[in-house]
Amino acid sequence: MSRVSSPNAEGVRPPSYDDGVVRAFALAAVLWGVVGMLVGVIIAAQITWPQLNMDIAWLSYGRLRPLHTNAVIFAFGGCTLMATAFHVVQRTGQTRLFAPGLAWFTFWGWQLVIVLAAITLPLGLTSGKEYAELEWPIDILIALVWVSYAVVFFGTVGIRKVRHIYVANWFFGAFIIAVALLHIVNSAAIPVSLTKSYSAYAGVQDAMVQWWYGHNAVGFFLTAGFLGMMYYYIPKQANRPVYSYRLSIVHFWALIFTYMWAGPHHLHYTALPDWAQSVGMLFSLVLLAPSWGGMINGIMTLSGAWHKLRDDPILKFLIVALSFYGMSTFEGPMMSIKTVNALSHYTDWTIGHVHSGALGWVGLISMGSLYHLIPRMYGRTEMYSKRAIELHFWIATLGIVLYIAAMWIAGVMQGLMWRAVNPDGTLVYTFVESVKATYPFYVIRLLGGLLYLGGMCLMAWNVVMTARVGVARPQPIPTVLAAA
Repeated sequence: MSRVSSPNAEGVRPPSYDDGVVRAFALAAVLWGVVGMLVGVIIAAQITWPQLNMDIAWLSYGRLRPLHTNAVIFAFGGCTLMATAFHVVQRTGQTRLFAPGLAWFTFWGWQLVIVLAAITLPLGLTSGKEYAELEWPIDILIALVWVSYAVVFFGTVGIRKVRHIYVANWFFGAFIIAVALLHIVNSAAIPVSLTKSYSAYAGVQDAMVQWWYGHNAVGFFLTAGFLGMMYYYIPKQANRPVYSYRLSIVHFWALIFTYMWAGPHHLHYTALPDWAQSVGMLFSLVLLAPSWGGMINGIMTLSGAWHKLRDDPILKFLIVALSFYGMSTFEGPMMSIKTVNALSHYTDWTIGHVHSGALGWVGLISMGSLYHLIPRMYGRTEMYSKRAIELHFWIATLGIVLYIAAMWIAGVMQGLMWRAVNPDGTLVYTFVESVKATYPFYVIRLLGGLLYLGGMCLMAWNVVMTARVGVARPQPIPTVLAAA
């Protein structure tokens, strides 16, 4: 139980949460979401109509594709993670941020990383590593900003006024520690100039380290941190306790232990030793259990309150996000099985799988969490337009379905065409024929991306209007009277 303190006789206000940096990260997340998804639509159009690059090198697919992935993962996703982590850790600990000046350094440092990425990647300045393309000076800046982020987060946990550490903070904390480890090890490089370096690893070892990083960028950056959001914002929005707190702890430890070892499934049928490929496959299959445990825990939090889904579009975002999480974490382990991977490897099925997780899970849980958080940063309980949130949900969901269905069909078709052989052992189809057959699905994928981008632009308008009519006033910290 707790109460909010009133001003005392001298009119002195009680201490309030440090929400300025939370507000800044939330607004930046919406901005970079629009930018990152716009770049995604541009390159989807380029795949459909290659002439759209206009023979300009820095507008080519090879330059813009890493810009798109970095923008949506680290700019949109990263800002959302930092906004929600700083918001949640204060509320669950009933304390202000530790070292607020360092929190602002984290904000401005992260924005500088994003801007440097937006400059260097189109110029072709890249290490060539998936999700880790930025060159060594920017990698060092990322490490410094990440350490400051960790100090603020764990420092706030350390000065909490509530003895218990809520489970959302366990997920945020694990994500922060794991990403630091992954980034520093994978980014080890030998610089040869200010804009060029070579990996400290070679050959198959470099590939193994890269996909240990690459898959755990998905496992920790794009899963563990967003599960932290799920465990806070679904109960808050539904006004219900977590379905099973014990299951949430089991979910945490099982997921954190297992995810680290699943990376080799990206390297099936390569020079990686067969035993390492099999270990990656095994741990990928084991991952199904904790992933679905977390999904069920989140969805069942609505037990007894399912009617709220009819009228609450924010809950729609959060719960449908979990549905996509469950679907993606079933599909991923299935695709890691070697016999299935023999069909799916190098096809657009993989693209469909990635985007069912990225658009469906990460995107929707981020949008739902931001819709809950942003009005409260401006002294309101709701966004400016509830109808716009509802419209955004349906536009985004339709866009996701078009996108991933097109890529699933195209991917399976590609895999079957590439494997088809005549009785004499020659290929039935040329590669060009498979590209031609895929063309209609690329058009559908582009339409899905346009719808998703349209929903994000609608969100940006709603956020601007909410900020205009609201007031950014401090929220007082409750006075703890007794343990919850």
